[in-house]
Amino acid sequence: KMRPIIDLAQDTFGIPKEVLDPYGHYKAKMSLEYIESLKEKPDGKLILVTAMSPTPAGEGKTTTTVGLSDALNRIGKKTVACLREPSLGPVFGVKGGAAGGGHAQVVPMEDINLHFTGDLHAIGAAHNLLAAMVDNHIHQGNELNLDSRLIQWRRVMDMNDRALRKINVGIGGVANGFMREDGFDISVASEVMAILCMSTSLSDMRERFGKIVVGQTQAPLAERKSITAADLKAHGAMAALMKDALKPNVVQTLENNVTMIHGGPFANIAHGCNTYMATFAGMKLGDYCVTEAGFGADLGAEKFIDIKCRLTGLRPSAAVIVASIKALKHHGGCNADGYKVENVEAMKKGLVNLDRHIHNIRENYGLPVVVSVNHFNHDTPAEITALMDHLNGNSIPAVVAKHWAMGGAGAEDLAKAVVAAVEGSTSPMKFVYPSEETLWNKIKIVATKIYGASDISCADGTKRKLDRLTKEYPGYPVCIAKTQSSFSTDASKRGAPSGHVVEIKEVHLRAGAGFVVCIAGDIMTMPGLPKKPSAEVVDVTPEGKIVGLF
Repeated sequence: KMRPIIDLAQDTFGIPKEVLDPYGHYKAKMSLEYIESLKEKPDGKLILVTAMSPTPAGEGKTTTTVGLSDALNRIGKKTVACLREPSLGPVFGVKGGAAGGGHAQVVPMEDINLHFTGDLHAIGAAHNLLAAMVDNHIHQGNELNLDSRLIQWRRVMDMNDRALRKINVGIGGVANGFMREDGFDISVASEVMAILCMSTSLSDMRERFGKIVVGQTQAPLAERKSITAADLKAHGAMAALMKDALKPNVVQTLENNVTMIHGGPFANIAHGCNTYMATFAGMKLGDYCVTEAGFGADLGAEKFIDIKCRLTGLRPSAAVIVASIKALKHHGGCNADGYKVENVEAMKKGLVNLDRHIHNIRENYGLPVVVSVNHFNHDTPAEITALMDHLNGNSIPAVVAKHWAMGGAGAEDLAKAVVAAVEGSTSPMKFVYPSEETLWNKIKIVATKIYGASDISCADGTKRKLDRLTKEYPGYPVCIAKTQSSFSTDASKRGAPSGHVVEIKEVHLRAGAGFVVCIAGDIMTMPGLPKKPSAEVVDVTPEGKIVGLF
């Protein structure tokens, strides 16, 4: 049974009622002033939950994060879970919601998966306000000499809609502005979302908004100048729209443990981590703070460490890699119709994928690893035995976790293994590339060391842009957007492909967020709906109860 969140927060962590703004009985936002007051408290241990390369349905990172948090609390470690907010795109698309599952969920699930506290709507409003001010500036005389052909600030919406990837705006005559090509990204790919997640205060967020580059002046290439949101005087209004969105959201698990859900960039097309503000607060409040980063460790974990930790100073103490036997069989050649059929040989063949992720986290980042095998009812004893024999034989701590079926009780062994890994660790975390490297070399290091590639490639114009950005924005990390389904840029290449060449097709500066996005392969920043979207089964009863979300 859910408890009123104000009472739960006060009883568990002594959080005063007046620092929480309630959104109903079971959701609240934590004041920035209270978070600031926590600065002198010691940090709890930060645990990163990541995964092997997933199947389309995911392998249970959120479920594991919730289950591990519940389990740590059960064994006497005061723990806060810090999660990302769900996007309506996957909620109504393929993957479904992002509130965990079974007995390892955050609640109220329906609220969290839909409008929640309005953060995603605020992000869309702030982003699209800037887009409107760009077009309005040109329409009203274009004092800044902004080249309408070089505008790089697209519009966003929090939905999967392939029809909006490329559009024309300004159609219908002089009164409607200048006609130009435009398009939509999904809101979680917005730089506004990235800035929300990287900001350390309201003033920092406002300053970051001002640095957003929206386009270039109309001039020969060597003479072009960047136009920012501050040039358009848009950053103040954007910050006003995002003022409350910066406050972390506080909810609870089914076992009445405090959880923060805040920010939600995808890890394939963005940096894939929740907000710094929530993670900071979680570490100050708990002995342990458990957070997750999107998709596989080649995406979410790489960006969590090489972007979020590099830019904010956060340092995880250990990583949990979520694996499932169905994902191992997938990487061993099975398709969806074979996930529930015993196939030890296919499972063994797929171990190369998990092994590379373990190697990357241990060797490239210096973190101790615990493998959490997310148990499904169709896993067979023979498959589980073969998997555990492989991991134990390679001295990799591993636990079959049953938190989906049993809640925190089903993950107590996982919690104990994580505590042992943290307490036994002596080596510090490290980055896969130094900040002073060129952008080109940073991409190449990630591609070769993390993805197993032999090299990278791009068009001459893209290489020149990377060279220019290296000089203008020294030290910026790279955020590589690529498919989550493979170590390569080809989603069909399962297992652990090596020797491939990673092609960088586009490069986008995110000056406000503080990194450079590199589009690798055919990744889309506006997804489309599948043939049978999850939206088809979502409904509401006459009594107002939402059904069909998962």
